[in-house]
Amino acid sequence: CAVRAIRSTRWLDLALDEQVVRAAPEEAAAALARAAASDLDRALNLARPEVVALRARVALLLAHAPELDLPPFDDAALVDLLPELCRGRRTLDALRATDVTGAWLGRLPWKARQALDTEAPERIEVPSGSRIRLDYTGPEPVLAVKMQEVFGLAETPRIAKGRVPVLLHLLAPNGRPQQITRDLHSFWDTTWPEVRKEMRSRYPKHRWPEDPWAAAPS
Repeated sequence: CAVRAIRSTRWLDLALDEQVVRAAPEEAAAALARAAASDLDRALNLARPEVVALRARVALLLAHAPELDLPPFDDAALVDLLPELCRGRRTLDALRATDVTGAWLGRLPWKARQALDTEAPERIEVPSGSRIRLDYTGPEPVLAVKMQEVFGLAETPRIAKGRVPVLLHLLAPNGRPQQITRDLHSFWDTTWPEVRKEMRSRYPKHRWPEDPWAAAPS
C-alpha cells in the first residue's frame, strides 16, 4: 500500500482528465499517518518482540510504581508518534520497518528513561556474571536461568521498586524448567535436596553441590 496523488481536471461532477502524480512529502506523510491510525497493529507491526516487551515493561511500572510518572506506551501514544514515524515515508511497508520503540524512548526525559531501565530492566545480572533477559510478555516477569548460575543467590530478584518478584524458571542442563518458584530462599532450604538427587542421577557430569548457598556459581 502506497500513498498516491491524483491530479484531476473536472467540470462540475464530470472528470475530464486524471493523472497520477507524486505527492508532496508532507501530504504523503499525512495521508500515511491517517491510514496507519485506523490499523496500528498492522501498520506498525506491533507484534515484534521488542515492541511487545517494551509495552509490557511500561505497563508493569504504570501498575506497580505509578509514582515514577512514566508516560503510557499505548495506542494513543502510538497515534501521537505517527507524524514523526511517517515523515519521509510513502508506503506501509516502509512504515512497518520503522523503529517504533526507539522513537518512543527518544521522547522520554532522561530521568524517566533511567527509571525504566532500573525498575523494569531488560536484563538481570545473576551470580555467574551472566546478564539474563527478562521475559515480560506473560502475566508476570520471568527469569529463565540455569540452576548452576544462581548458586549462592539467597533471595528472588525483585523489580518495580522491589514490589514485584520475578518468576524464576530454574533450568536443567537440557534448557527446560526443572523448578518454577517466586521464593528462591525456600527452594534452597526445602526443595533443593530432592532436586539435587534427581539431577545427579540424570546429569552426573554436572555440579550438584550439597550446599547451594556456599557453592560457586558457574
